[in-house]
Amino acid sequence: MTYLRPETAQGIFVNFENVLQTSRKKLPFGIAQIGKSFRNEITPGNFIFRTREFEQMEIEFFVKPGSDEEWHRRWIADRHAWYLTYGIRKENLRLREHAQDELAHYAKACTDIDYQFPMGWSELEGIANRRDFDLKQHAKFSGKDMAYFDEATKEHLTPYVIEPSGGVDRCVLVFLLDGYHEEDVRGEKRVVLRLHPEVAPIKAAVLPLLKKREEIVRTAKDIRDRLLKRVTAVYDDTAAIGKLYRRQDEIGTPLCLTVDVQTVGDPEKNEPADRQVTIRDRDTMEQIRVPIEKVESVVLERLGM
Repeated sequence: MTYLRPETAQGIFVNFENVLQTSRKKLPFGIAQIGKSFRNEITPGNFIFRTREFEQMEIEFFVKPGSDEEWHRRWIADRHAWYLTYGIRKENLRLREHAQDELAHYAKACTDIDYQFPMGWSELEGIANRRDFDLKQHAKFSGKDMAYFDEATKEHLTPYVIEPSGGVDRCVLVFLLDGYHEEDVRGEKRVVLRLHPEVAPIKAAVLPLLKKREEIVRTAKDIRDRLLKRVTAVYDDTAAIGKLYRRQDEIGTPLCLTVDVQTVGDPEKNEPADRQVTIRDRDTMEQIRVPIEKVESVVLERLGM
């Protein structure tokens, strides 16, 4: 027989005393964990919104009794602000406080951060005030003291716990849904994934205008290699430049850098190299010319890094 855990939290509570002894933390402090959780979902569906196995992120934030309500409000505000910081549109988020008759047995209070999914409003993340329920239950059934000794007041107490909890899968789904846009550009549909630069898996793509020109390819690859020391960058020469732009738009790459004939010059036409590249913005499609020696600093600045 196999038992599958429904949450990662209990591993944290079991190890509370070990963490306390080895880290010597004073309240308030938190323990974060990410790992697999399992639910007996009768009707999984809506892509990865509801699954029987998922990756869960949880923080158990231990506080002094009496300060729990203030910390609960602070965590709700901070977690809501986190989604806004990384590009989720405000109108697609809401806070929903649980009514007393829907609270979990361990909870003093709980507020969900809901997202407006295509199938309607539903939970993205929950922030619960779990009181001192878990530590007291583990102490009761294990016979082990789970109390915290407060040096300032010289008293033993059982901390209250504030728990932000969310699924990685659902979080990823929200960033994809919120970033996906379709628009008409010169009579053609352009699909663009407007991910925040820090969320985008690829920060910059370096593209040669002509892959048969050895010097253009060499220059483009050299720029890619230099960028790789600071950000995730790729090189691609497998299509015409317009199609390469569209590919990067669809996967959310914020910047494309193009090396062209003007960059390296054309000896046959007696045209000198200007040693500049074109940097194209994903969202506005605006293009600027930048000297090669300034590429790294301009890319980092435009990425906000």
